[in-house]
Amino acid sequence: MMSQKNKCTALPGLALAWALACHVPASHAERADRDQPVHLEAAQVSIDDASQISTFTGNVQLIQGTMTIRGDKIVVRQDKDGLRRGTATGQPASFRQKREGFDEYMEGYGERIEYDSVNATVNLFGQAHIKRGHDEVRGEHISYNSRTEIFQAQGTPDQGRGSTGKGRVRAIIQPKGDPVPATPVDKNPPIQPATPPTPPENEP
Repeated sequence: MMSQKNKCTALPGLALAWALACHVPASHAERADRDQPVHLEAAQVSIDDASQISTFTGNVQLIQGTMTIRGDKIVVRQDKDGLRRGTATGQPASFRQKREGFDEYMEGYGERIEYDSVNATVNLFGQAHIKRGHDEVRGEHISYNSRTEIFQAQGTPDQGRGSTGKGRVRAIIQPKGDPVPATPVDKNPPIQPATPPTPPENEP
């Protein structure tokens, strides 16, 4: 049976399932965010009450608890329960959310970001990039579940022989083991005996 480590490293480069639990204990985005009101700011807004679709344009910012989504344009679909889905576009659009129990944030960027509040998922498309601490993943499409903190990343299909690999998923995952302690410097080294002087040679 494959070890947990092998399961993490044997994933194909074109479709990378980045479950960071392979490297650190699983943690979750702030659970309280989904219970917070949604605040939106934009230069212009268009609201269609019949279809329950609102379009915000011009340096748009969506905030819900610790989560922030920014873009040139955000389209929000809602129902009687509030925000359901939001799509942000920009060059790039950005996503940021605090990790529960940690003093750090998850950050993501893409040409298009789709947020689904019902399923607690974020999908980033087009030069997508997600970063958590010093770990990061890049690809053409990254899906992130904020409840489980599991990523699915995909690159563009290979173009055959001679392909440069430009569309492949790329990840940087830092080692999570305890750092090796540095060798202490002895401030009081033992006294070494002095080298006896060389007797002078007999002069003629």
